[in-house]
Amino acid sequence: MSDPSQAILDDRRVHPYSPALAAARLAATLARSSIDIAIYDGFDAIEQEWRSFETEADCTVFQSFDWLATWFLHIGQRAGVTPAIVAGRRAGGELLFLAPLAVVPGLVRRLTWLGGDFCDYNCALLAKDFSEQVTPGQFDELWAEICRRLQRQPQHRHDLVELKKMPETVGAQPNPFVRLDVGLNPSGAHLINLHGTWDEIYNAKRSSATRRRDRTKRKRLGELGEVRFVTPQEPDEIARTLETLVLQKSKSFARMGVTNMFALPGRRDFFFALATNPRTRHLTHVSRLDVGSTWAAINLGLVFGDCYYHVLASYDDGEVSRFGPGAAHLRDLLCYAVERGLHCFDFTIGDERYKLEWSERTLLLYDLVVPVTARGWPLAALARGERRLTRAIKQNPALWTTFSRLRAALVPGPKKPASEE
Repeated sequence: MSDPSQAILDDRRVHPYSPALAAARLAATLARSSIDIAIYDGFDAIEQEWRSFETEADCTVFQSFDWLATWFLHIGQRAGVTPAIVAGRRAGGELLFLAPLAVVPGLVRRLTWLGGDFCDYNCALLAKDFSEQVTPGQFDELWAEICRRLQRQPQHRHDLVELKKMPETVGAQPNPFVRLDVGLNPSGAHLINLHGTWDEIYNAKRSSATRRRDRTKRKRLGELGEVRFVTPQEPDEIARTLETLVLQKSKSFARMGVTNMFALPGRRDFFFALATNPRTRHLTHVSRLDVGSTWAAINLGLVFGDCYYHVLASYDDGEVSRFGPGAAHLRDLLCYAVERGLHCFDFTIGDERYKLEWSERTLLLYDLVVPVTARGWPLAALARGERRLTRAIKQNPALWTTFSRLRAALVPGPKKPASEE
């Protein structure tokens, strides 16, 4: 059976700056004349239009104005990132697409997605009829024109195009960016459609033996204290819950031997601002699984449109960890999403076993790494090689398990209890 991801790669387009695109230009002439391109290096001038567009466009929470503006305030601005927000408008002035791009400074200047590393999905916001209005060939020329315009503006000049974690689809539409010279990201993403009641979903996804084990573990948790699913509402309690999440997650990062994301400039402030600021709180859902006085598991999720995004989760590594508080909390979150009337639960990027057990659909993600100048060539070659090696390790369960154990073994100090899920 052919690999659908390979079919996309076989149909990919050439370097966006290449004169080989000339063959597509004749067919794109009409489309170019009817699409007006504007590029913004700040948020203010496009805010109102962006906020309105995101309520009707195909996109994810990671393209919402509040997510990216908060990221820029706490992280991007501090790193010297310059927004390059590309708006494509129809002849009547209405937005057809919005591509939140950015230029990252350095010896090699990179054109990336705004908030790139912090977004589990990176893509443009697309009008519902984008695919009907812009053919694949026309998009190739449109992208080439955008690249040329960016290079003509000093603040947007770049040596390398590095657009990562691009989903194969945006809403119901094919993602036009994956037609470019892309390669598969090392990780996939996973989600489940929420049809029916929670009991119906739970019974369909988990065997009777698994459900019996779940009940036994929850009963054992109950022997340690009252088990409650809590969604704090007051900013002070939300902040205290997040403080505990950061502490629990930091311990987990240390055990695994990976970089503590919360120790990097602006990261902690970003999440706290997003969850406690009255202007952005609507995007977040902070919750806990309390076992007596112990905050056994904590989650920061995002709610956007009809979808729940599972973003940050942690658990207490004490006595409660023996009975799977993280797994119990996840079931409560799925139930919460169903009861709220959401239609999708998105586990986002990553191929962890629990995601594979619950999800019913895998979303392929793609990376575009294209050198634009001689300065960008070495970094492009390095990035592509690293991507291929990382994917080879991550997509091989035996290799990934061995790598993870070796990484953790190099970390001094106590390890995670073997009985934790």
